[in-house]
Amino acid sequence: MQAREHRERERTRAEYERGLPDYHDPTGGFGGAAPAYSALTLRIVLASIAVVLSIAGAVLFALFDEYWGTVLLGLVALGSAVDLGWVIHRKRRGEPG
Repeated sequence: MQAREHRERERTRAEYERGLPDYHDPTGGFGGAAPAYSALTLRIVLASIAVVLSIAGAVLFALFDEYWGTVLLGLVALGSAVDLGWVIHRKRRGEPG
């Protein structure tokens, strides 16, 4: 019952700075495996690159009147931008990575 209460309470900034073990991997720590931590900085870099390249590709497709490519890459850019925003939120909250 204590573990459930521990999960339901609001986390402190210090807990986020130390990292949340098993936060991203429900099987972390099972069978001797180390708890998993997310590489947030790497995700920020990759999402930024994806946003820039997909917008550039969408513009090129639009210039050649290939609207299927414009829509597809626009959706990729939108998804990458949402991911970028969420990862930046997590970094500002104090999670390591």
